[in-house]
Amino acid sequence: MASATRKEILSKVQKLIPPMLEKFHKGQLGRIAVIGGSEDYTGAPYFSAAASAKLGCDMSHVICEPGAGMVIKTYSPNLMVHPYMRQSKNLAANESIDTASQQVIDMLDRLHVLVIGPGLGRDEAMQETCARVIQEARKRGIAFVLDADGLMLATQRPELVKGYSECILTPNVVEFGRLAAAMGVDVEKGDKTKLCEQLSQKYGGVTVIQKGQQDYISNGRQTLVNDMEGGLKRSGGQGDTLTGSLATLLGYRQAYHDGLWEHGTNMSKEETMSLVAFGGSAVTRECSRRAFKELGRSLQAGDLTNHVHGAFKDVIGEPSESRL
Repeated sequence: MASATRKEILSKVQKLIPPMLEKFHKGQLGRIAVIGGSEDYTGAPYFSAAASAKLGCDMSHVICEPGAGMVIKTYSPNLMVHPYMRQSKNLAANESIDTASQQVIDMLDRLHVLVIGPGLGRDEAMQETCARVIQEARKRGIAFVLDADGLMLATQRPELVKGYSECILTPNVVEFGRLAAAMGVDVEKGDKTKLCEQLSQKYGGVTVIQKGQQDYISNGRQTLVNDMEGGLKRSGGQGDTLTGSLATLLGYRQAYHDGLWEHGTNMSKEETMSLVAFGGSAVTRECSRRAFKELGRSLQAGDLTNHVHGAFKDVIGEPSESRL
């Protein structure tokens, strides 16, 4: 697949998209949770969860700090908000990292996919809670995406994700540098186009999306490059559209492998993970292109949200459609 054209790759991504069938019931096409949202950062988890919902997941949850939860609930009634996370300073006398972590862990059996990191912050209790959730998610085979401050866990405690093929890391240039330094990858030497592959190999084959002018996507064995046009405005928060899009596509991928509908194909989990990563990258870049064309330098992260469905229709398309 590494030598396949963009059109060929996206045509395979389309095969992961469930048709809209009367036999499906609520929750089968993706139960997603975004874990993050601290007192200082309420936008990021919302943008991620909203993108996930706009791409079509059935149920989109946000698990966050109580102070963030009150705010996020005002953004949209479509999201389910759970105020289970705790920053260290906000732990009550009868609360601990143990009790906070357990509330989140108790939700895992109801979920298909996690996004960990948007708006999380670097508070010790928040980080440790996510570390414990990752350990439990791995035991259950739950796919997860790490972004933003969630990537600190992969930097400081690489064993949490190392060798887990159901994990996607989505670093920007600064975050990639931190991950590379932690794993002994010299970003100043060698072939720049091989860095993503090298980092994935160091992490035991997790999927890495190295965001940049081009997105490099690698599982350590094969690397895809997405050079689709995007917007030129670099406002913060656009990566949250990527994580939410990835989450829904991971939910669709699970439905595909569970045989939820007759799709007549038999792609491996390794291949479909790469397809999810490329598809999420493609949708996000198209959202950015559309929003920038409309708004120019005034573009903000939230402007991508309303373009998610249109971008999906154009770059991937419904199962009954053929994309150019």
